[in-house]
Amino acid sequence: MAKKYIDVMDTTFRDGFQSVFGGRVLMDDFLPAVAAARDAGINHFEFGGGARFQSLYFYLNEDAFEMMDRFRAIAGPDANLQTLARGVNTVMLDTGNRELIDLHAKMFRKHSTTTIRNFDALNDVENLKYSGERIVHHGLKHEIVVTMMDLPPKCVGAHDVAFYEKTLRTILDSGIPYHSVCFKDASGTSSPQKVYETIKMAKKLLPEGMHVRLHTHETAGVSVACYLAALEAGVDGIDLAAAPVSGGTSQPDILTMLHAVKGKNYDLGGLELEKILTYEDVLQDCLKDYFMPPEAVQVSPLIPFSPMPGGALTANTQMLRDNNILHKFPEVIKAMREVVEKGGYGTSVTPVSQFYFQQAFNNVMFGPWTKIAEGYGKMVLGYFGKTPVAPNAKVVALASKQLKLEPTKKNALDLADEDESKSLTTVKQLLEKEGLKATEENIFIAASCKDKGIAFLKGEAKVNVRKIGKADKEKVLCNASEDYTVIVNGQKYNVKPSDKQDAFVINGQEYFIEIEEGCSAESGNAALIPSNNAEVRAGIPGSIFKVLVNVGDKVTKGQPVIVIEAMKMEIEVPATIDGIVSSVRVNQGDVIVNNQLLVTL
Repeated sequence: MAKKYIDVMDTTFRDGFQSVFGGRVLMDDFLPAVAAARDAGINHFEFGGGARFQSLYFYLNEDAFEMMDRFRAIAGPDANLQTLARGVNTVMLDTGNRELIDLHAKMFRKHSTTTIRNFDALNDVENLKYSGERIVHHGLKHEIVVTMMDLPPKCVGAHDVAFYEKTLRTILDSGIPYHSVCFKDASGTSSPQKVYETIKMAKKLLPEGMHVRLHTHETAGVSVACYLAALEAGVDGIDLAAAPVSGGTSQPDILTMLHAVKGKNYDLGGLELEKILTYEDVLQDCLKDYFMPPEAVQVSPLIPFSPMPGGALTANTQMLRDNNILHKFPEVIKAMREVVEKGGYGTSVTPVSQFYFQQAFNNVMFGPWTKIAEGYGKMVLGYFGKTPVAPNAKVVALASKQLKLEPTKKNALDLADEDESKSLTTVKQLLEKEGLKATEENIFIAASCKDKGIAFLKGEAKVNVRKIGKADKEKVLCNASEDYTVIVNGQKYNVKPSDKQDAFVINGQEYFIEIEEGCSAESGNAALIPSNNAEVRAGIPGSIFKVLVNVGDKVTKGQPVIVIEAMKMEIEVPATIDGIVSSVRVNQGDVIVNNQLLVTL
């Protein structure tokens, strides 16, 4: 009897890159490996969307649409090229309006996409209706998704087989057009038995012959067992990756899975071991200069308690590493358990996984539930749709108070349509103001990537990849042990800054030292700025996203003066008193440390 053919989607160039490198891989570096994968017989690729859309504009100074077209030219006209979309969020962290959701499908169809896998992290089917309709309208195949994970112990009410059956029945009753169904476990925390029972349920419920897939990650160490359980239950397709971006936080390796099914009645994509070995050799060479985070190749027994997705884990650890606070990661992961328990059980997949991590991060850095992260707060208040269960009432009240928003049951898409700042007319006006052409591509880039999209289109974006032996082009702080000669009222003084001392007292007046670029200790290369009574300091490491005030501005207590970007959050830093801005100590783009002086009043 012929073996059952199992379709294999190669996730190397989307989820693999996201899971290991935070999506930061330059197209010229990896495209030779696409040709090797094609030659190895792979014809189904995940090649874009998800975090691999914004990351190109944010970190690589590359155009995602150009990358997709170049990928198609190599993969060939018949390849099934698939992207990932987040329902009403498309490829963003925020809700798009109907105009933007339609434009997303139109642009991805134009730029080489065959299939869009479409999910909602809350499993709110209302968030899949319009996006699914537009995907099919523009001639794309729609793979609709039920998102999965396991809940922390003693949590009940969602994420069991009954919950997934209810979600799937709602999808079928909704009339959303679709071509295949995927069960997606971004954190890899579902147990093999639950996977088996879920796929069995789906096969009974769905029309005969409907293609059913499973997607998981190795993060918790059970992915191969889950795939074997899914195969036994009748699944038609699975997702795999190639070394060195397989295993760990990513999908199981193609070779590993080929080995796991030896002697079983499954043909994994018609793939051959020797050809895959050659492909992986080419990919290894393509990525040899990239820094491989050690956590990317590990599995964690703690992940089932705090379900952090593989695709988000390394992106977050790299941001912690960049800000010199990687040692906080175990605390944040531990804190994430309570955040999930109180957040309404949305699936830990983007953007909800990022909301969970941001809130856990805030709980560690600022104190438990002292500062509500905007995304997490809006989620528990209902602004992204209905959570599987009701969030904790005290957390909802805190979020409402801090964000100054009332809970809502309004449709997330209707809320987005009411927001004039999200209209394509507003985006076109912004492009015209910046002297940029209002092409459909530019409109989508600007709408989905906002300030960073505009910076890319203006040629102001910077490349920030992590390669071995290649120093990032960052502003380097001066040697804290170096002496500086400064002149105050014609009198020379010798001062020595240290990490424990920001200010200096000369003739009874307190001053702050400011070193000019170049860090020379010669006279005239340092200046002293008088200090008044109030300081505005950073409560978190990160980078300066916006400077909202200038010297001489009058500010009131609580007024935002600086916006810090940290962990994909924009955090406003308020004035500590009513007063006049006497100095601004940072510039947009500066990398800052915790407690760094930002503004004096």
